[in-house]
Amino acid sequence: MISQQTIQQILSRIDIVEIVGGFVKLKKRGINYLGLCPFHNEKTPSFTVSATKEIYKCFGCGKSGNTISFLMEHEKYSYVEALRWLANKYNVEVEETAVSPEVRQQQQVADSLYIINQFAQKYFSEKLFQDEEGQDIGLSYLKERGFRDEILHKFQVGYCLQERDAFVRTALAAQYNLELLQKSGLVVVRDDRPVDNYRGRIIFPVHNQSGKIIGFGARIIGKNDRAPKYINTPENELYIKSKILYGSYFARQAIDKHDECLLVEGYTDVISLHQAGIENVVASGGTSLTPDQLRLVKKYTNNLTIIYDGDSAGVKAALRGLDLALEEGLNVKLVLIPDNEDPDSYVNKIGAAQFQEFIRNNRKDFILFQLEVSLKDVGDDSNKKAAVVNQIAETIARLNKVEDFTRQQDYIRRCSQLLRIEEAGLNALVNKFIRDKVSKQEQRSLPDGPAFNDAGMPPAFTDEDPLVLLNKDEQSERAMVRCLLEFGGKPWSDTGSVAEFLFEEFEENSLIDSRELLRVVDLYKTWYNEGIEPGPKNFLYHEDLSLSTLVVAIMDFPYELSQNWSEHFDGKMPTREDLYKEEVISTVNYLKLRKIKRLIEENQQDLAHDHTPEEQLMLIQTHQHLKILELELTKKLGTVILR
Repeated sequence: MISQQTIQQILSRIDIVEIVGGFVKLKKRGINYLGLCPFHNEKTPSFTVSATKEIYKCFGCGKSGNTISFLMEHEKYSYVEALRWLANKYNVEVEETAVSPEVRQQQQVADSLYIINQFAQKYFSEKLFQDEEGQDIGLSYLKERGFRDEILHKFQVGYCLQERDAFVRTALAAQYNLELLQKSGLVVVRDDRPVDNYRGRIIFPVHNQSGKIIGFGARIIGKNDRAPKYINTPENELYIKSKILYGSYFARQAIDKHDECLLVEGYTDVISLHQAGIENVVASGGTSLTPDQLRLVKKYTNNLTIIYDGDSAGVKAALRGLDLALEEGLNVKLVLIPDNEDPDSYVNKIGAAQFQEFIRNNRKDFILFQLEVSLKDVGDDSNKKAAVVNQIAETIARLNKVEDFTRQQDYIRRCSQLLRIEEAGLNALVNKFIRDKVSKQEQRSLPDGPAFNDAGMPPAFTDEDPLVLLNKDEQSERAMVRCLLEFGGKPWSDTGSVAEFLFEEFEENSLIDSRELLRVVDLYKTWYNEGIEPGPKNFLYHEDLSLSTLVVAIMDFPYELSQNWSEHFDGKMPTREDLYKEEVISTVNYLKLRKIKRLIEENQQDLAHDHTPEEQLMLIQTHQHLKILELELTKKLGTVILR
């Protein structure tokens, strides 16, 4: 892990306008900066960056965050990758926290493999473009396939010479470790002699989400029945096949822009489509999709369109693993390429415009397509038909999120028509699969002890139940926490700070209901008691992204004072900094008033029920007391309109 000292050095250098401005053209507008949002298509700028608050917000699509979350969203970096990117930009030496010897060894091996892969890529690219054999065999083959130099350079394609040990001799001469060269898959040892593993092959580097090379795919040129068509890097500290989608580094921004990911099988399919201007495309390597690969797609979009060969093998490959895609919440479509073509050959045959039109016009819904394919093999066999009904019901049951209900019901209706069975029966079968799945999940997650209370009833409402959520006034609570973040270190009295005043209010009056906001308050209090004076920045760049996102929302752009006011105002204009005490006391009193109003409503509801005379008297007295408190606070605040 990156040490806290390094993180603080990075955060102290961050300039959000400089970082975001490297990706978005910004213009100064008042005290903020304005530009076209990079996260959705717009013609009128609504993307605002605040240099003082160190946050951004798009008033069109609603996305907001800080410098690190911008890099994570725009570049699809992890939190640590974003920190490393910033460290590299600001020349901050990254210091790692103490880890176990085993973890340290693993990190060192991973770093060494990155270096070896980078060296190998440069070597193979040089051989492709500058070596006579590379030009005559490798480059001429790629040119015949229609690939241009610029696209080959973009994907860093290379060539490995046919000579038995040309690469390994060069690598060993450059002092690279033979054991690590073997681990990378570039070199194998045969008859006690190291030799090149990818001899006479086109080399396709595989990149991770930050653009680093984690492995290679090596394709044989021509046909050779004795050798596999592709050799891929063996699994190691960097290369884990189930977590990789080839081309995702180059496709990530186009997928965001089009809100759709096109999935193909091979490396050349990806490169051909990119060359044709279709850049929102990645490859699975011809294997069935894994949960990790599907989650990688979901980082970019919910819409997945799979483009495979139209032969029977292509159909089967397309259908494998797609039930998992439904569970991940992806909208899956299929497109099958006709005439024994693949995406690479087909886009070269008909051109980019017609290819895109073909995709638009030939998308098939995954569930309905799966049913059509299954029904072709059924015939009049009732047992086979029953198996298909069960299979399709189980598939539909994977759409079990609340937001998928309408979609699920539509599938049940359409599939029952295709199967020629009662819609109610299919609906019951789908619900059975859902119940079975939920039951299994509950059994796995069941805590020690009974699932019901002593009275044999389900547990009481939690803080997340809708009835409780409806009674919250989170905006007022957020205003209170905002005061703590912005003014907590300022003096409140001769002996105490704003933070200490607010801590007392929180404890005495239970003003905060939201669990998430209480997390912010508790963390602030912990830091404060440790002698740290936390501010918004401590939270904005916290490694817990849920906490960081919440504070970004709290520190949003509720209002900004126009600079034009200074032209019409005589003398110094008071700022929020000048009036912080007034804002704090007003916020506290307003929130108290809202809470009292809620208690009055709850008490009135209780009064409507039957009670003993003593209980009735107590409720009336409570009502009178609450009304007195309400009146006192109203006088302090002036005229207040409660909604």
